[in-house]
Amino acid sequence: MKQETHSLKLSPADLQLEVERGTRLQDVLFGQGVEFPCGGRGRCKGCRVKVLRGALDVTAEEKKLLTRAELDAGWRLACRHSLNGDLELELAQWEMSVLSDESKFAFTPREGLSVAIDLGTTTIAAQLLDLRTGNVLGVRTSLNAQARHGGDIMSRVEFALHGGQAELQRLVREQLGEMVAQLLEGSACKPRSRRREEADARELVSNPLPHVSGCEELKRIVIVGNTVMHHLFCGINIAPLSVYPFEPTQAGRVRLAPRDLGWNLPDAAVVEFLPCLGGFVGSDILAGIVATGLHESLELMALMDLGTNGEVVVGNRERMLCTSTAAGPAFEGARISMGMRASTGAISAVQVENNSISCRVIGGGEPRGLCGSGLVDAVAAGLELEWIHPSGRMANRKEIPLAGPVLLSATDVRELQLAKGAIAAGLRMLTARLGASLEDIEQLHLAGAFGNYITHASAQRIGLLRVPLNRVTAAGNAALHGAKRALFEEAAPWDATAKRVEHLALNEDPDFHDIYAEEMRFPG
Repeated sequence: MKQETHSLKLSPADLQLEVERGTRLQDVLFGQGVEFPCGGRGRCKGCRVKVLRGALDVTAEEKKLLTRAELDAGWRLACRHSLNGDLELELAQWEMSVLSDESKFAFTPREGLSVAIDLGTTTIAAQLLDLRTGNVLGVRTSLNAQARHGGDIMSRVEFALHGGQAELQRLVREQLGEMVAQLLEGSACKPRSRRREEADARELVSNPLPHVSGCEELKRIVIVGNTVMHHLFCGINIAPLSVYPFEPTQAGRVRLAPRDLGWNLPDAAVVEFLPCLGGFVGSDILAGIVATGLHESLELMALMDLGTNGEVVVGNRERMLCTSTAAGPAFEGARISMGMRASTGAISAVQVENNSISCRVIGGGEPRGLCGSGLVDAVAAGLELEWIHPSGRMANRKEIPLAGPVLLSATDVRELQLAKGAIAAGLRMLTARLGASLEDIEQLHLAGAFGNYITHASAQRIGLLRVPLNRVTAAGNAALHGAKRALFEEAAPWDATAKRVEHLALNEDPDFHDIYAEEMRFPG
């Protein structure tokens, strides 16, 4: 019996979904970047949605948490409702930290369609490309469904080691398969459902005419991601990444057939996960190297990806060194007392005005928390006002009021020190290994969502960037850009570039801890 479905339209995401009747809104909206701060228990109002079309009855929890004016305006708590009719919703939150890529590049045209995917620990971005024109035919972004089992890579590793690797593999394979199917559904090339294929097979018995199974134009799907994502998607044992020296036993390019993944796509469509570089430095960094042209540069360049597992590359066409640093999740707002992702209600920018602090809130409403870029700004402002000492200690206070109920605590400052110290130490040590100094770096690329939103002057003020600001460039989603380039190129040059990058484990250097301690301090 066919399951009844309803239309769910989301604004400002400009996204329309077909959802089975009775599906919890929480299950649908989690994948679209909506946070559920209390775990969906109806104890907060962080998951508010506004009904623009359709109806959701008011619940007892909503009467307690929302005002009469809010209820009359159509505001509801997503965690309290299921979909039982066509619905159009405005999201109070909207995930802003997932970057797609619109940059252009030279390529040799090919036949067919392909998909590029940046599989991040927190977020996923995918684009469908026409290989004849290079045009992007569709974009899908989402939170990584594995996040419900841990927000950073080491928590995923721990969950996998305790019997959860199969579950993490299932989640990511199903999620990427659905995203690819959505991309194809939105184009002229539409994959057939299993039920449709079975019907076609029965029809062939009585009417043996040729038919097309799935989308025959789809040629390749290229995926990039860190080493943990590589292992979890490809079905490689995660255990070696949990113990010293944290080196994978298999880091090379992995090719899979759609049927091996449970994807209803033509067998001719090849799914490839590009090679990792060593340790926790994955193919997303390899893609970033190619996207920025670091591997072909005559001048010394650097690439930094600021996240829970901060990666750094320094070099040029002669030699390239890379490392990963345990930066922690501070840059993404985690482990911060009032931290959150860069979504509606987050303080995203802080500046000094008239000897006091002024804040900008995403969405312009009441502040709910502090995201990574706002954290860097807030500490930079505290240093300028001498409310924070170079040591990181607060001056005659335990916390700094920012806006509304949001505060910056001494523990928050410490978390940022740990994160920025690890990244800055990595950049400094790799540069020294090449016989150069930070002044010799001609261009520093900041990759990823955080690198795109961070205020460069604030990053310099806290000592994260110790190069002239005119040499710092926001590289956007360099990983996705590089993955798109790989769709048009043969495997051999990419594999050769990966082998040219030397991976260094910083903790093996006897000077690391001293340099790390130095870099944790803020400039005077």
